[in-house]
Amino acid sequence: MTLGEKLRYLRLVEGNLRGLGRDMTQLEVVRAVTRELKLKISQSYLSQIENGSRPHLTNKTRLLLSKFFKVHPGYLVDDPEGFQTELLSDLESREDKLDLWLIQGAERFRDDPAVSRALLNIAKHDDSRRCLTLIDAILETPQLADRLLQVLRPQAGMDKAKPEMSEA
Repeated sequence: MTLGEKLRYLRLVEGNLRGLGRDMTQLEVVRAVTRELKLKISQSYLSQIENGSRPHLTNKTRLLLSKFFKVHPGYLVDDPEGFQTELLSDLESREDKLDLWLIQGAERFRDDPAVSRALLNIAKHDDSRRCLTLIDAILETPQLADRLLQVLRPQAGMDKAKPEMSEA
């Protein structure tokens, strides 16, 4: 993962931790750093880091961002090609990879808040693999997904029903 990808991921996580339901914008990060840490970083500098035109951070900036995002300063570097962090059991390793994949999916679908939120909620669950197998079981049971949506999210069920009514 590149430094830019890590910063985008941290903005996504931080935004969700702060209850925004989305990633923090670069400008929101700049303002929060100024307000909370009483230090300054420019939005254009963050942008250059994220888009790769500035591949390295100064030590001062690395410490500032690591303090703001509450990560180890060593995290804020590009990972070497083929870098693996797995010292876990095979099952835990697969679970971590699944969670990372779900979080990356949430970032890709950030323009669809419902899908992004669903992917993040699965990734945050203690057993995301079990969540996905539950979804599989629900989808294999005829009409169960529609019935559950009607009960748990009535508005979503109504939105789906509207096109069917117009076709009849």
